[in-house]
Amino acid sequence: MHTAEYSGFSKIKLFLALSRTPHGLLDVCTPLLAALLWLGHLPDSRIIVLGIIAALAGYTAVYALNDIVDYQSDKEKISQAGFDREASYLDGTSIRHPLARGYLRMPEAIAWAGGWAVVSLVSAYLLHPVCALILVIGCILEAGYCLLLRVSHLRILVSGIVKTLGGLAAVFAVDATPDPGLLLLLFFWLFFWEIGGQNVPADWHDIEEDRVMGAKTVPVYFGPKTASVIVLLALVVCLVLSAILFRAASLQLSLPFYTAALLMGFYLLLIPALRLFRTRSREAATALFNRASWYPCALLTMALTALIWKGIAIG
Repeated sequence: MHTAEYSGFSKIKLFLALSRTPHGLLDVCTPLLAALLWLGHLPDSRIIVLGIIAALAGYTAVYALNDIVDYQSDKEKISQAGFDREASYLDGTSIRHPLARGYLRMPEAIAWAGGWAVVSLVSAYLLHPVCALILVIGCILEAGYCLLLRVSHLRILVSGIVKTLGGLAAVFAVDATPDPGLLLLLFFWLFFWEIGGQNVPADWHDIEEDRVMGAKTVPVYFGPKTASVIVLLALVVCLVLSAILFRAASLQLSLPFYTAALLMGFYLLLIPALRLFRTRSREAATALFNRASWYPCALLTMALTALIWKGIAIG
């Protein structure tokens, strides 16, 4: 154990590393974007505040839960490969898996994850009971996803579902009876973004370690060639669905902003996916993961800009 090496602010940094906070902060943009697309305008201040608290606390808890459930497999990976800090990899900008490295004790990690889960659950319930239920389902699915590491590559489908839940919860926070068709469109848009832009590239980053320990991930199971095809197809579908969603959603984007939204997807998703398809390299997979992680944040910024511009034009 190395807990004595860290105290004060440095210990807090370990907890933030446990929850992959840089990535979690970007993920908070997803439910905010979903609510904005659904309503066509900003929600009231109560929903915004509760929503941000619920989302930030929820992602903090779920990412920590991932490391808690994956404790043994992460220890095995560390013993084989070390998982050194990598500034070029978004999830490696701080110490990866501080729990498995022995920098945090299991009771500390559980208390951290549990505390944030309670905060998220209460905030989500105040938004809508369905939001709280979605959080519970997300935690259960995340644990199941981790436990399937050596069981089946189809666990990627679980990951795709988990990543959509923040956006779906945001919809129920602003609309108690959402349109099922539009909700499915939002679901599959986020689902294919997660598959092609997050899950497979992240697993590709760890492909050598996963091969050694017998993990069942898409890059290991299918190999780089087929995995690169899966990534490219998933992101093409994601972009097609985005073109439909941005027209069907309540937030009606004018042509310049609609075009900008599609170009963002092309730059952040399709270009790095094509590079991965051509090179099938670990570096290309890392670059895709990093860029794709910024996709919801970039779209949220664009949507807010469109609202401000619309307000100026009307005024």
